[in-house]
Amino acid sequence: MEEWKEYTVQDLIDKGMLAEPMDGNHGEKHPKTADYVPKGIPFIMANNLIGGTVDYSNCAFISKEQASTLVKGLARPGDVLLTHKATIGRTAIVPNDYDLIILTPQVTYYRVIHGINNRYLKYYFDTAQFQGLFKNWAGSGSTRAYLGITAQHKLPIVLPDIETQRRLASILSSLDDKIEVNRRINENLEQQAQALFKSWFVDFEPFRDGEFVESELGMIPKGWKVGTLSEYVSINPQRPLKKGELSTYLDMKNMPTSGPFPLYCEKKEYSGGMRFQNQDTLMARITPCLENGKVSYVNYLKDDEKAFGSTEYIVMTTKDGFVPELLYFLCRDESFKGYATKNMNGSSGRQRVSGETIGNYKIVIPPKSLLNSIAPYLKRVMDTIKNNGFESRRLAELRDALLPKLMSGELKVNDVSL
Repeated sequence: MEEWKEYTVQDLIDKGMLAEPMDGNHGEKHPKTADYVPKGIPFIMANNLIGGTVDYSNCAFISKEQASTLVKGLARPGDVLLTHKATIGRTAIVPNDYDLIILTPQVTYYRVIHGINNRYLKYYFDTAQFQGLFKNWAGSGSTRAYLGITAQHKLPIVLPDIETQRRLASILSSLDDKIEVNRRINENLEQQAQALFKSWFVDFEPFRDGEFVESELGMIPKGWKVGTLSEYVSINPQRPLKKGELSTYLDMKNMPTSGPFPLYCEKKEYSGGMRFQNQDTLMARITPCLENGKVSYVNYLKDDEKAFGSTEYIVMTTKDGFVPELLYFLCRDESFKGYATKNMNGSSGRQRVSGETIGNYKIVIPPKSLLNSIAPYLKRVMDTIKNNGFESRRLAELRDALLPKLMSGELKVNDVSL
């Protein structure tokens, strides 16, 4: 570690190694909800930094014309992002998907000029030492946790020589690359299964040559029937846990917005909330989580593992004869999400949909023989996604174990081979 030197952010700016860090536009220039457009320039908030990456699947967009009027927070591929307000300490590197993204005032970008590897800088920001200091300075635990740009100039950054930075970043990013491959495979698998669901159970494409009959939901294939979701699914089933019993807890922030596998579950003593088990589908019932599509299919618990979440979920479990995986894809369908969103109640900032309302959703039920024929395919898809998710979780644990050892010099970069 003798060759590693500590600088402040301001030192690195003065040396021309870092550009001046910037966050998003404040005041009148800050884009409003009414400015959002379906496609355009990504407008990135703190909650769009998930698992060390920028999640574009549920971000807002603003027009190119509006983006051209903004003077701050113009991040580009390769910039290192760090959240510094309310949700603090999340990091990511801006990928190459867009030439430009716009940041909110919650997010700072760090742009390297020379002598710093951007991937090394991102991993340095991820270290427990930096995160602890950053959150302490920002007043972590407060709803007003904040560390502005001026204060960030005083943050320490420890740098080895550039070649050591590159080697260290290469070791850790090789694990992240494998995690990203798994994520893309899972995303592709789910998209294929979702397309099949829509083709069969919404558009009835494979059955167009057969006979159709009139129903309250329009024309449906003969032999199919219309029912309510509650006829085939138990909504918020009663499964009491003992207070203080150690269980797996899934926090709303870790529910996925794309893909069924959750980012992280923690062990926690049960203190109240909704219990769930394998083959359940969990759906966010509050705004904005419901609109963002937070839905999870549970197939990652051990046989005897107990789990729970908050009352911000609706827990659904299928009754005999209905395919559990099919329920998940139904809940991912836009028509279902549209129904749930339309029927929310409460104040504008905290609306929610009730379990009773979800149970009243009208669905089209095919013959049991057809359900049985599609069930094995959907199970294979979900099992593959589960296995990829577990592998990614193990890779992330390995990365997180290596990070402090490499940063402290306990492990030499030349001694690690993956």
